[in-house]
Amino acid sequence: MPMKTLHIILPFLLGSLVFTMNAETLPLQAQTTGGTLEGVESSGIRIFRGIPYAEPPLGELRWKEPQPLKKWDGVRKAGKFGPAAMQRPLFGDMNFRSAGTSEDCLYLNVWTPAKTGREKLPVLVYFYGGGFMAGDGSELRYDGEALARRGLVTVTVNYRLNIFGFFSHPELTGESPHQSSGNYGLMDQTAALKWVRDNIGAFGGDPAQVTIAGESAGSYSVSAQMASPLARGLFKRAIGSSGSLMGLKPMATLSEGEAKGVEFANAIGAKSLKELRAMPADQLLHFDINGAMPHFPVVIDGYFFPSSPRDIFEKGKQAQVPLLIGWNSEENGYRALLGEGEPTPENFAVAVKKAFPAQADELLKLYPATTPGEVMQAATDLASDRFIGFSSWKLCDAQCRTGHQPVYRYLFAHPRPAMRSEVGNVTAGLAGGIIKQTDSSKPKAPAARGAVHSADIEYAMGNLPTNRVYDWQPGDFAVSALFQSLYENFVKTGNPNGLGVPEWPAFNAEAGKGRLLVIDVETKVKPDTTRDRYQFLDQIK
Repeated sequence: MPMKTLHIILPFLLGSLVFTMNAETLPLQAQTTGGTLEGVESSGIRIFRGIPYAEPPLGELRWKEPQPLKKWDGVRKAGKFGPAAMQRPLFGDMNFRSAGTSEDCLYLNVWTPAKTGREKLPVLVYFYGGGFMAGDGSELRYDGEALARRGLVTVTVNYRLNIFGFFSHPELTGESPHQSSGNYGLMDQTAALKWVRDNIGAFGGDPAQVTIAGESAGSYSVSAQMASPLARGLFKRAIGSSGSLMGLKPMATLSEGEAKGVEFANAIGAKSLKELRAMPADQLLHFDINGAMPHFPVVIDGYFFPSSPRDIFEKGKQAQVPLLIGWNSEENGYRALLGEGEPTPENFAVAVKKAFPAQADELLKLYPATTPGEVMQAATDLASDRFIGFSSWKLCDAQCRTGHQPVYRYLFAHPRPAMRSEVGNVTAGLAGGIIKQTDSSKPKAPAARGAVHSADIEYAMGNLPTNRVYDWQPGDFAVSALFQSLYENFVKTGNPNGLGVPEWPAFNAEAGKGRLLVIDVETKVKPDTTRDRYQFLDQIK
């Protein structure tokens, strides 16, 4: 071939090769309904951070359901996390990578292992915990890279919190086309799921294979999305870790939520909704009533929840999807019930009678204890159930009875290892954070008796190395690998079983037939021995 001809053909061949590679390889740019995004790469995983999924809820959009996102021009960089939702620094274990907090917080993040845009990989959408008062999708423990390496397109979602996410008021109800107010944070989550439905294909994900998951308030959110008709059809499977909206206390009604809203408005001196919307976000966030931080509850609003979620589940009107549900062996410590009293049977009886005066005798039978060790365990169990264990059981029980899909129940029982020596004299807080003990003369707090609230997150998400508080051992990494496999199998198939994991039967809610997976260094299936105590708690009004 003449050299001149080669010079003509070679650029053409190279151009064709580049075109073919671009057609087969998912680039760092992705085309969404809002516009073009450009992400970053981490050793083969493509990461898109700070993706807006709704209009910023600012000005007149404060306390309105999320509005459709307007398109942007050009290429939007997606290498940094968006702002966290407005919140106070409440929990010591929440380490954000976002650039501060803002009302402009409706962003999500995507980690994808896809090599092409046609792979249709299963998708995990994770809602963070924090009691609807704190949390952020940028937290290291929720990072999606480890699960992405297992073939899951992983998404974390920011949603409005505290007064910005759950404020009800008669004027808000009056201006709403649905005659409702509150639950804006939950509606944010639904809007994010709609974004996933419409856009996740651009990241190699399958919109028909979406699993929602979350821990604590995130698990509550999972049960809320299952109950709401607004989210119907947006996900195929669900994972709940420690919590649901069916707790011991009944949910607030819209009128009760409105009353709290009016109380807050009066206390802050706002005479109208217009004045409330004109107030700076920091002023609303940091205003206390009688020295206490105000609480704005999730409400039965007649729109997101057309009726009581309990009623929705009892009638089988919730999402008919497979559910993986569980909680931890020490969701709350025995001191939460006994206080500073010694763990004696006598002190235990006094504490139970104080907490449950009308049901104490029966509860002492269901949580028996005759030695100090038994008292510590029984008090731990009762404190954990009262805090969050019961609500998790109630979701499991209801979905078993009316969900018409498999339910898999677990108990995470693996305690964290000792804290690293350089951390200092600290103890674990309720939400998994650390509390420094300022009095150096006091002995270091004793190790947890089991898996404390939120301890499961890093194990399930594969993020132990990001938490440098604890001195992780080989057993911890083995437990994490197993937990990740269970997640992976369930997100991919709706069944956690597969190679390398113990055979895990679906849970049967009938007495004497339930079997659950106890996750620890020696993970095994065990019969359920707790049904009687949860059924009794279910009768307490």
